[in-house]
Amino acid sequence: MMKIFDKTKCKLGEGPLWHPIRQELFWFDILSSKMFHKKTPDQQPIVHEFNRMVSAAGWVNKNVLLIASETNLFLYDLNTRVEKHLIDLEKDNLKTRSNDGRSDPWGGFWIGTMGKNCEPDAGAIYRYFEGKLKLIISKVTISNSICFSIDKKYCYFSDTAKKNIMRIELDSDNGSPIKNSEIFIDLADEVIAPDGSVVDGSGNIWNAQWGSSRVARYDLYGNFREQVSVQASQTSCPAFGGANLSTLFVTSANEGVEEKFSGCTFYCDTQFTGQQENRVIITQQ
Repeated sequence: MMKIFDKTKCKLGEGPLWHPIRQELFWFDILSSKMFHKKTPDQQPIVHEFNRMVSAAGWVNKNVLLIASETNLFLYDLNTRVEKHLIDLEKDNLKTRSNDGRSDPWGGFWIGTMGKNCEPDAGAIYRYFEGKLKLIISKVTISNSICFSIDKKYCYFSDTAKKNIMRIELDSDNGSPIKNSEIFIDLADEVIAPDGSVVDGSGNIWNAQWGSSRVARYDLYGNFREQVSVQASQTSCPAFGGANLSTLFVTSANEGVEEKFSGCTFYCDTQFTGQQENRVIITQQ
């Protein structure tokens, strides 16, 4: 069973990111348009409020993040709290918002969108790289699970509504997709909704499973190996962090449920070591 890292009850906790330089966990409450960060469970979180929904981030340097909002990608200075617009993200589509996202090994940033009311096929998955935003996957209902294999060969992702974790093969030189996506972990016949995922240093995929009160570990071949129980049913996204990258964190949501710890952010020590999150490389500002 995981312990509570932070008692803030997020409506929709998402996007946990362990910053390797600051040694802090960052996470979001999408529906409250807030970002939080802190180092240890006994601290109070630092809160950043925005005028629109925000969902995921990648680190650029010690003090600057790339953040995905419902209308754009932007650079954010943690000290001055000043935003710098990078590129629009479905700005003219008032029905969608950003959701799951993660930086890739080439310095790019992948971000998924979805309908604000989970409208079928309203979202997509994009990659921001070298100053350009490219559509990768269209007709996505709930974009999730964006993470990368340890050999840099695949990007994993899921459409939670379709209940599969997919993979798409990448060019080893620049990280661009070179083949169509394929099913990697088939959960269609199970009462499981795959939400966010992260890959550890051994190639295991750790998947937060919405409605199941758990984070599940699958090996690099897609076989289920174990589960970690969480004191909240709506687990949303995991991350590895801590001094040795062996602490597993997971966000959760409390919208629509009445549970004592729903919406809190959790953690536990593991026997596994995560990967350091990749730095986002900004070539045009």
